[in-house]
Amino acid sequence: MHAVTEAQHGLEELSRQYVELLADVSRTGRPLRRAELESLRLLGERSAEAGCGLRDVVSRCLGATRERWQALPGIAGAATLSELRRAGEAALAAADAALAAVGEGHERGQRLAVRQEEALRREFIDDLLYGRSDPGLLAERAERFGLRLASAHAVAVAVGDEPYDDVHPVVRRVERELVGRFGERDVLLASKDGRLVCVAPDSERAVLDFFAQLALGPGAGYRPARRVATGREHSGAGGVVRSYEEALGALDFADRLSLPAVLLRAEELLVFPVLMRDRAAMAELVRSVLGPLSGARGGAWPLLETITAQAESGYVNAEAARRLGLSVRTLSYRLARIKSLTGYDLADPLHRYTLETAAMGARLLGWPQRPL
Repeated sequence: MHAVTEAQHGLEELSRQYVELLADVSRTGRPLRRAELESLRLLGERSAEAGCGLRDVVSRCLGATRERWQALPGIAGAATLSELRRAGEAALAAADAALAAVGEGHERGQRLAVRQEEALRREFIDDLLYGRSDPGLLAERAERFGLRLASAHAVAVAVGDEPYDDVHPVVRRVERELVGRFGERDVLLASKDGRLVCVAPDSERAVLDFFAQLALGPGAGYRPARRVATGREHSGAGGVVRSYEEALGALDFADRLSLPAVLLRAEELLVFPVLMRDRAAMAELVRSVLGPLSGARGGAWPLLETITAQAESGYVNAEAARRLGLSVRTLSYRLARIKSLTGYDLADPLHRYTLETAAMGARLLGWPQRPL
């Protein structure tokens, strides 16, 4: 109610000042002064701040012109047709300059409002994804941006070969398609740290699926995302943070392990956080099982790749050799070296599991490139 009253008052003040200027100009024939134009710009800016649309502002001014035209001193007091023409031309020129000034001020006010809204939205997104605000206050702020944090939410994160920001073409494309299909309620799309983030309630899982589809295949002329990861559903404001961290963790594990998948789900990768929960124990496993590979000619890395390729190929030597770009004979030589250096044989099921786990840990820890 207060906002409506403020907007109405602003329109009335603008209309009054505008008509007074037209009246004076019609009588004197002078152009509008710089101070008068700036005053009109300020009124236009305030009308934008009060929520008045530019169409309403211009309509009010033109309506006042029609209503008062015959009563303008220069028009009403014209004794000859020439005087009437001069007064009319002066009034119309003033009206043109006045409306241009009002429009400039209105645009200025809108730009300021947009910047303020963007700042508030960015602050909210930071607090939401990092859990840096009181849950109750965060839930109240979330309503403003279309989220109801009382329900469970999940987060999807897309990463590309180039960083995303709010004006990136792919971001605009994804936003347009998501809003067109699902509307703005209970869906939040934002860029964060060069990634594209989508938050949706668990009841709208189709939103995240469609988001992933759009990010990975935005269409001709757009560069697709490199990967998309989705966290699990969790309740409350803290649930959004947890789901976001799970999605980021899935992306990190995928990069460190060079996983081929472009669509990742945190629930399918839970083994990796478990493996890395005790980092010291994993480092000890890698040292004790794979450490001897460092003594091989060419270092440990080629043999570590061999263990991984064997696991990924289902222990079919021909397929593993193809993946590594080797002959089957060379692959057999490498397998023999692994056995002789480590004492573990990939043909033995228990040894195989130990070597696979150690190799996975090595990739997660960055060994042998980084010392343990």
